[in-house]
Amino acid sequence: MDFEFSPKVQELRKRLLAFMDEYVYPNETLYLEQVNSGDRWEPAEILDELKGQAKEAGLWNLFLPKEYGEFSPGLTTLEYAPLAEIMGRVLWASEAFNCSAPDTGNMEVLAKYGNAAQQKEWLLPLLDGEIRSAFAMTEPGVASSDATNVQTSIVRDGDDYVINGQKWYISGACNTHAKIMIVMGKTDPDSENRYQQQSMILVPMDTKGVKVTRPMQVFGFDDAPEGHAEIIFDDVRVPASNLLMGEGRGFEIAQGRLGPGRIHHCMRLVGVAERALELMCKRAESRIAFGRPLSKQQSVREDIAKSACEIEQARLLTLKAAARMDEGGFKAAKDLISMIKIVAPGMACTVVDRAIQIHGAAGVSQDFFLAHAYAYARSVRLADGPDQVHMMQLGRNLAAATKQL
Repeated sequence: MDFEFSPKVQELRKRLLAFMDEYVYPNETLYLEQVNSGDRWEPAEILDELKGQAKEAGLWNLFLPKEYGEFSPGLTTLEYAPLAEIMGRVLWASEAFNCSAPDTGNMEVLAKYGNAAQQKEWLLPLLDGEIRSAFAMTEPGVASSDATNVQTSIVRDGDDYVINGQKWYISGACNTHAKIMIVMGKTDPDSENRYQQQSMILVPMDTKGVKVTRPMQVFGFDDAPEGHAEIIFDDVRVPASNLLMGEGRGFEIAQGRLGPGRIHHCMRLVGVAERALELMCKRAESRIAFGRPLSKQQSVREDIAKSACEIEQARLLTLKAAARMDEGGFKAAKDLISMIKIVAPGMACTVVDRAIQIHGAAGVSQDFFLAHAYAYARSVRLADGPDQVHMMQLGRNLAAATKQL
């Protein structure tokens, strides 16, 4: 399998790396200062500047697969993967290129499953970066790793649907620019087919009855300005035309949404780990302990070597999953996607943890991105399906395939 970058991707990587060097890395401190002053849920001013510069540089909406026609820059999943890795090196950088979750998944849903009216009202502003969005599936009262457990009700009432329920860890919903949510709930809880009970519906954030009760934290980080909201839906009424595809199609849409998103997450995590390794190497060379640089210690050298091996393994496996998805779609790639979802977040946690250890007390401080990077990597072991769910499904699929031999 050939993972050599095409000339088009090589050129995009070159431009993206240059953009990161010139505009993103020099503004990391300023970004945090702006987020932590004034309204923390209002996007940093520097981010708006970077978005304009990214548009001018032709580094915009790179994530959207080429099969989406007029909405897409024409890249395959495999071509986008190394670009996602570069963006992942700074936790907020993807937004500068309009390539951040959950917007990417929501735009793919609207491009693939939305009708013309829904695309005009919500997809076009999202593609232009005018608004942000959220995806509301996870609930505190049930094990949401099994999406059929979702209890939020979506009940038809004349020309409307009425929504009641509670969601949490709804990424992006605290942002003042978040204007639309895709909400997953049950329209037919009594259906004999558990996978046709759910539907997805578009809910504007300013709809009466939508109550953002608090931002949830991840290891003490609230991830402003996006945040991870807890939301109450109290008799929220939206037009029936806001339903995506039709009743009972929610699980189908979720599967179509999560496949590419998992690849994006994993490639960003490769970028996080690669940057942590670089910091690890720099610290090991510059830090003197017991009369010599840390890089002279055998255990430190071993940590560096193992980290490089593990990053490359995760990178290659993720690229293979991306290639398989391009060739045959989600079903063809589902086992590989489960593999990378098991491997990449755990790898990133391990590599970042080693980098923290080599940095000593500084590693858990606000002076390096490592503590926040660890929180991000650890949370992705739960997001888009916990490790155990992917291992259960992968093991089941492999055992069934062997049985047929």
